[in-house]
Amino acid sequence: MFRREVQSLKDLILRNLHEQGLETPLLQKRLVESWPKVAGEAIARYTLNTYIYNQTLFVRLSNPALRADLSMQRSVFVKRLNDAVGEQVIVDIRFM
Repeated sequence: MFRREVQSLKDLILRNLHEQGLETPLLQKRLVESWPKVAGEAIARYTLNTYIYNQTLFVRLSNPALRADLSMQRSVFVKRLNDAVGEQVIVDIRFM
């Protein structure tokens, strides 16, 4: 009788995603989708668009005063968003 190396389905899927180079885009998508939850309902209401380019999250806001206030709290949002995903996906946020 032989022993089989039992692995969880989650580990197999994550290893497969990593081997195919799809792990980073998946984490980026999860981070962008977590913006309304991390930022809060009031800020999410003024958010027009979010996307990631070169490890920077770009957030387009419709309110210039809110944009100025959030720019001062960039490092807090970077930490919260990375914590929400569980990996360091972004290093900076730009509010436009």
